Amino acid sequence: IRRLEESVVNRIAAGEVIQRPSSAVKELVENSLDAGASTVSVTVKDGGLKLIQVSDDGYGIRFEDLPILCERHTTSKLSAYEDLQTIKSMGFRGEALASMTYVGHVTVTTITEGQLHGYRVCYKDGVMENEPKPCAAVKGTQIMVENLFYNMVARRKTLQNSNDDYPKIVDFISRFAVHHINVNFSCRKHGANRADVHSSSRLDTIRNVYGASVVRDLIEIEVSDEDAGDAVFKMDGYISNANYVAKKIMMILFINDRLVECTALKRAIEFVYSATLPQASKPFIYMSINLPSEHVDVNIHPTKKEVSLLNQERVIETIKNTIEEKLRNCNTTRIFKSQKAPVSQMVRTDPRNPSGSLHAYLVSVRNVVRSRRNPKDAGDLSSRHELLMEIDHPGLLEVIKNCTYVGLADEVSALIQYNTHLYLVNVVNVSKELMYQQALCRFGNFNAIQLSEPAPLQELLLMALKDDEIAEANSKILKENAEMINEYFSIHVDHDGNLTRLPVVLDQYTPDMDRLPEFVLTMGNDVTWDDEKECFRTAAAAIGNFYALHPPILPNPSGSGVQVYKKDIDHELLAEAETAWSQREWTIQHVLFPSMRLFLKPPKSMATDGTFVQIASLEKLYRIFERC
Repeated sequence: IRRLEESVVNRIAAGEVIQRPSSAVKELVENSLDAGASTVSVTVKDGGLKLIQVSDDGYGIRFEDLPILCERHTTSKLSAYEDLQTIKSMGFRGEALASMTYVGHVTVTTITEGQLHGYRVCYKDGVMENEPKPCAAVKGTQIMVENLFYNMVARRKTLQNSNDDYPKIVDFISRFAVHHINVNFSCRKHGANRADVHSSSRLDTIRNVYGASVVRDLIEIEVSDEDAGDAVFKMDGYISNANYVAKKIMMILFINDRLVECTALKRAIEFVYSATLPQASKPFIYMSINLPSEHVDVNIHPTKKEVSLLNQERVIETIKNTIEEKLRNCNTTRIFKSQKAPVSQMVRTDPRNPSGSLHAYLVSVRNVVRSRRNPKDAGDLSSRHELLMEIDHPGLLEVIKNCTYVGLADEVSALIQYNTHLYLVNVVNVSKELMYQQALCRFGNFNAIQLSEPAPLQELLLMALKDDEIAEANSKILKENAEMINEYFSIHVDHDGNLTRLPVVLDQYTPDMDRLPEFVLTMGNDVTWDDEKECFRTAAAAIGNFYALHPPILPNPSGSGVQVYKKDIDHELLAEAETAWSQREWTIQHVLFPSMRLFLKPPKSMATDGTFVQIASLEKLYRIFERC
């Protein structure tokens, strides 16, 4: 074992703190904010490798501090370790400037209030290369970092071969500009006349940086937890509504004015939106959280991009619930634009084509909460309460609440893990039971799916069963009971015998409309209308079966149906099948199983009817391996 030379130690540490040009920009901008700057200008050349220049109008640096300015662990932010408990500044370690001098050429020009002239000094390896020279200067500090990583060949080559770091720098400055609305930020490439970032009001900055379409779909959010003495916090910001569509989540998070990341909070928010946004679409989030300084541990990451919070789970749960409520209350209308939607992605709902290849048109989903004349009517029905009380199996409930989704095993089954056990789960049975229970729980208080064109009951019934007499009889039954099924289940049949609305059983989940004729037939034929409890049970069961995640009607092109498409390749049909199966797989993972963990109370029958089958146990596998 050998003791490394100090120069080697410092260069290794510098490579960890200043990982790339954008890291240096972030550190310098945070120093400017700590200095009370109201204007921060950033200029970059060759992605920051040739030049990074950050100028501000802050307090400046005192002449007597210049000799130790770039030494490691010299700082004006704290003097004792205990100061970290109440630290409010962005920086505190005294490592950033020192690190830059070990991997680049640093020049500092500064002037403090009341001085007649400023000083300029160059630094290398933590020390001044020359005495500070008097010079003309404007209020504040300008720091130039040139030839970054000149002495780290592998790092420099990697950065030169990768994409230019300038977009990352713009992203950092944009995030600061969105949050610090009292500071005027600008960021430009060296020699460019126009800045790529310039700040104004918060919404205007978001509009300038991320586009007008983002601002159009933002809603304001605010939450506080001041009553709880052990977890005082406030949060405000903007979140996107359900109409916002993007391929990647954009989350701007500031905790106590510090730009950070929080993986747990990000996952919680993505979980909330997964039941709200269309497949593969991600939200836009700007969030500012303020907590007492002693509740935030800022010293857990080399580049300070992560922090640890006291009572973090409680804070995240409060924010998650607030977002969920805000989305539920504010997103009154979901908009789907049909002009860009390919035929293969449209929901097929036309009842007038008995051959089965239904004409495509979009269903507009409206989250319209229909207020009952007396909301207590549904909740007080004893038969509904009895049906809910009949459901429960404590053993399986523990498995469901704490399981982890593994993946699909085949077209009907999925794998989940609970502790050291692996289970095979029948997706159809689970989803059918979940939808049945949700139909009972939301009884009388459903949101609605509005069909864009009324669907005549009799034609739907003829599609399900080609018998005019039965179709007419069931159509008559449904029209006679139209008021009740509309009031309790939000299934609306108009005076002309047309189906116009269906219930939202799981938020933002639309059932397979190819099964609509079968559902209408079941409602007319299998519901027991003359007994209250049986009526509710059979109607909820019909809804559960319709909304369950059955395999799509088109054969699976990646599974058992591959031969069907090989015989006579219909590219449009193949694309439609691929979309249907991939969308079902996504829905199982991101909608069904999260909802199952939250809402499902498994009946006892699921433990014995093959819905949940334990197929492996880690302990038993270990014993087998030991014998081998």
